[in-house]
Amino acid sequence: MNSGPSRVYLARLAGIGVFDPIGDQVGRVRDVVVALRPLERPRVLGLVVDVLPGRPVFLPITRVTTFDAKAVIFNGKLNMRRFAQRPAETLAIAEMLDRRVGAEGVDYLLVDLAMEPMRTRDWEITKVAVRREKGSRRVRAETLVFDWEEVSGLEVPAEQQGAVQLITAFERMKPADLANVMHELPAKRRREVAAALDDERLADVLEELPEDDQVEILGSLDADRAADVLEAMGPDDAADLLGELPVEQRERLLELMEPEEAEPVRRLMEYADNTAGGLMTTEAVILPPDATVAEALAQIRNPDLNPALAAQVYVVRPPTETPTGRYLGTVHFQRLLRDPPSTMVGGIVDRALSPLRPTMPLAAVSGHLATYNLVSAAVVDEDGHMLGAVTIDDVLDHLLPDDWRESLMDDEEAADDSRSRP
Repeated sequence: MNSGPSRVYLARLAGIGVFDPIGDQVGRVRDVVVALRPLERPRVLGLVVDVLPGRPVFLPITRVTTFDAKAVIFNGKLNMRRFAQRPAETLAIAEMLDRRVGAEGVDYLLVDLAMEPMRTRDWEITKVAVRREKGSRRVRAETLVFDWEEVSGLEVPAEQQGAVQLITAFERMKPADLANVMHELPAKRRREVAAALDDERLADVLEELPEDDQVEILGSLDADRAADVLEAMGPDDAADLLGELPVEQRERLLELMEPEEAEPVRRLMEYADNTAGGLMTTEAVILPPDATVAEALAQIRNPDLNPALAAQVYVVRPPTETPTGRYLGTVHFQRLLRDPPSTMVGGIVDRALSPLRPTMPLAAVSGHLATYNLVSAAVVDEDGHMLGAVTIDDVLDHLLPDDWRESLMDDEEAADDSRSRP
């Protein structure tokens, strides 16, 4: 969660240092990337950070942990690929400051913008700081602050409105609903929408699209952007998508991915699709035995966590990164709710529940989940190391017909048509 001031003025960020969690400076803020939205406050996407002279990189706002008057601190994860501005993005400092705007019937010069965190964990531009302008010269005067909605002259440039309007309309849709819309768009428009979506949003949508659409959209992106999107996807979904690509293209994208992101994807691709190893994800909640119930509950409260993975935590000997140390057992969230917060999870694991083996076929995996009323289960190798976890949604995805997504979309379209008829 971001700490520090609840309102941050963007112009004041320019030039301040960016530090990792241990206090090492990695660069300085150059600009702030925002998405302008007609009739709504702009959403802040992230920061442009100069890590070397002439080399800007993008730092997503979700990775910033602290804003301070003298420093920005982030969680240590930084993609070193050179920043390239996309059509639906605006550089708040470079492109918006010094713009002539109006408020209450008076002309002003825009001197700063303020962002604030929302309950959704997004940051939005909420305030506009202005000074009175006289003729062509800036006049020293008191700085006034207006709500974003009170200021005119901040509209999206006309040449971008089409793309931005469409993305804005899609913004509140769940990924599966947006996937339905994109599936019905002409191929050219689908690629345009994909190009305008940010990496994380596009990754979520790709996971919900039919394989043919996934391959088409990924192929329409330049290789660096495609690698970024694959990194934002779940490792199991990225492995499935890469498995549909020609070997040369697959290897090229894996090479472009950050090594720590590509490694689990490569491991997953070693297993057949219809086995526990091919179905599993490496992003389960895994804790050492001396972790407390309070720590476990904090982990599964993460709103970005798949609900099936949030239903339990897996306890292992260190290391806790897959493939882990020795697997000890599972603690279900209902047990976490019953025990005191200071209880160590190593003392309350369910040791009677056998884990899955990576070579177990789909039928055996689905039977195991059904028998024990589970929504996910650990996958452990013959030496007792946990490799990942299989969730019920991935099992259903493989049990349903290959074209179930297309069939569902067609059925929903037919239902909409029937409701629209008199």
